[in-house]
Amino acid sequence: QVQLVESGGGLVQAGGSLRLACVASGSIFSINVMGWYRQAPGKQRELVARITSGGRTTYADSMAGRFTISRGDAKNTVYLQMNSLKPEDTAVYYCNAPMRGMDYWGKGTLVTVSS
Repeated sequence: QVQLVESGGGLVQAGGSLRLACVASGSIFSINVMGWYRQAPGKQRELVARITSGGRTTYADSMAGRFTISRGDAKNTVYLQMNSLKPEDTAVYYCNAPMRGMDYWGKGTLVTVSS
């Protein structure tokens, strides 16, 4: 079993910053890619960013330059630094880790950006 637990969401004004964290635990010996997705009300879940254990990153076009994904030294933690937040960034942010043919998800953390 694999557990992903997110933290760091909250309410922030437009232009502000938040840092999300996700810690993976359990049978994570083969973990490589970790990532963040988000789902706004009435919309489909979309990729925000992902990072490999080697540090290779991928960003959605709308987040590149504002968001930064990183891994902790122990490789079981992933962070998302979000700057210059906009009201349209309001969503539930989910941590994701594909392993051994399965997609593992956290329960999500809500980010609300007020105008």
